[in-house]
Amino acid sequence: MRKETLFEIATELELGPQIRLGSGELKSGGYRRDSILADSLEALFGAIFLDSGMGAVEKIIETLFGQRMMDVPAGELKDPKTRLQEYLQSRGLSLPVYEVEETQGQAHEQTFRVSCKAADLGLTDHGTGKSRRRAEQSAAAKILENIANEQ
Repeated sequence: MRKETLFEIATELELGPQIRLGSGELKSGGYRRDSILADSLEALFGAIFLDSGMGAVEKIIETLFGQRMMDVPAGELKDPKTRLQEYLQSRGLSLPVYEVEETQGQAHEQTFRVSCKAADLGLTDHGTGKSRRRAEQSAAAKILENIANEQ
């Protein structure tokens, strides 16, 4: 499950005020922090599983995620990194190379800048994100856009 989606659902469920946090996290607004809300929702799913079994947690997850899954266009079920890798492999080309070029901010609020190089296509682009993975996804999406524009 994607952290962003877990955060959205936790927010919709108003989970934040129900979480027990230390005084430091409370003062810094931790009950609104996306990572805390996402992790708390995952923990809740785990607790339901342990208490009531897989069938119960599947029903809850289906209820919470069902419409979101229906709304995703078929071509977007795979993330940009996967789609780029599959595109390159299907043509016998070398895999993309990702490199972190810059990291800014403090450990809990970093921003990453990553390059993605598809050498066999002569394409390089950059992406930024709150995690290395997001930055890589962003860069891969830009490479895919370049490929689509060239065709």
